[in-house]
Amino acid sequence: MPPRIESIHYIAPGAARSSGTKCFKKLKLIRPDSLQSGRAGDIIRYLKEGETHMDKKTEIWRAVKFTLFSASAGIIEIVSFALLNELTNWSYWPCYLIALILSVLWNFTLNRKFTFRSANNVPVAMLKVAVYYAVFTPLSTWLGSYLADTLGWNEYLVTAINMILNFVTEFLYDTFVVFRGTIDTNELARKQKEKEQH
Repeated sequence: MPPRIESIHYIAPGAARSSGTKCFKKLKLIRPDSLQSGRAGDIIRYLKEGETHMDKKTEIWRAVKFTLFSASAGIIEIVSFALLNELTNWSYWPCYLIALILSVLWNFTLNRKFTFRSANNVPVAMLKVAVYYAVFTPLSTWLGSYLADTLGWNEYLVTAINMILNFVTEFLYDTFVVFRGTIDTNELARKQKEKEQH
């Protein structure tokens, strides 16, 4: 008679060490002759649930980092816009455009390295970002100019609206277009994976 499997220990992907103790999930015993009874499927589902949980935590943390870096880029944008708006006699659109370009360069650099941790080709990634802004910039500039210059809305309110639109659409675009297939492939990501495996 085949030996009885008393238990299976499963270390979830990304499981961290806490106080020197490995975090693991323990599955209760299963007899080999019960593999056809559906319990094997339960084990597989249990393991997949552990992986899904870790994936969710990773993506939540990625969204948090994107939010923080975007907030810092937003500060750069609003400060740049305020200086240009207050110290020059320019209309809305050149002030907004220059401030937007400065924030984009800052945001792309930090998010590529720390949020998406991508090792993809920088010129290619920048080209994809340029395509996004080739669409977003004229649309948001036109919208801002219409709201501020034509309808008389407050310039800072209009800029805030454009920043929120930029934040939401760029996160989706970066995730599914710019860094698709290359997320967590740079040196930082590799070192973290090696650390978790030891």
